Amino acid sequence: MSQQGSRTSRLAQADGLAPLGQRLRTVRQERGLTLKDVAGAAGFSVGFISQVERGITVPSLTSLLSIGQALGIDTNDFFSNFRLEKDAGEERHERSLDPSTHTAVRYERLSVPFQGNILRSVIIHKPPGFRDAPVSHEGEEIFFVLAGEITLEVAGHRAILRTGDSAHFQSTHKHSVWNHTMQPASVLHTCTMDVFAEDGHVTPVTDVVAITRSRKRSDA
Repeated sequence: MSQQGSRTSRLAQADGLAPLGQRLRTVRQERGLTLKDVAGAAGFSVGFISQVERGITVPSLTSLLSIGQALGIDTNDFFSNFRLEKDAGEERHERSLDPSTHTAVRYERLSVPFQGNILRSVIIHKPPGFRDAPVSHEGEEIFFVLAGEITLEVAGHRAILRTGDSAHFQSTHKHSVWNHTMQPASVLHTCTMDVFAEDGHVTPVTDVVAITRSRKRSDA
């Protein structure tokens, strides 16, 4: 397939997806669940779940995982799958953005679910004003600001992180992140929580390292 054909295929896939909130609402209704049912199981307020479904609020990865578990669905359904390909004896895992063009925040997956891995890593592209819902869970995580600025709040303590700054903390503390500026921000996020619900889903990696390739570069 030519590069142009490959791009067209991916764009068609993206355009064919309904907004995230609409997909979540459809699943909830198909399962006969109320907003209160999902909110209680996920640990959020009814208002928050309603805002997510209406597209007013976009959930963070950890929030989406909790909502997905409450609905009994795989969080991976909301992300592009890795494409495993061989080139000159090297196995490569191409990363891609969440294909939903209607979702304000975008997640670019970096980590690969191989046997025994415990780290999950993404680049999060946060639009101006985007704010995660406060969450707490087991494990630990690191934020590294690639571009722009964000505000990080952990256990009631706030800090502004600028390009090149990082933060490392225990995830058991209630925490949230938001882009307080009028410019987009990109953040490298690594954690030990199974945010992609990948436990039990192992990608075969025969080499000593799993390499991800930028889709932007491969499309050039």
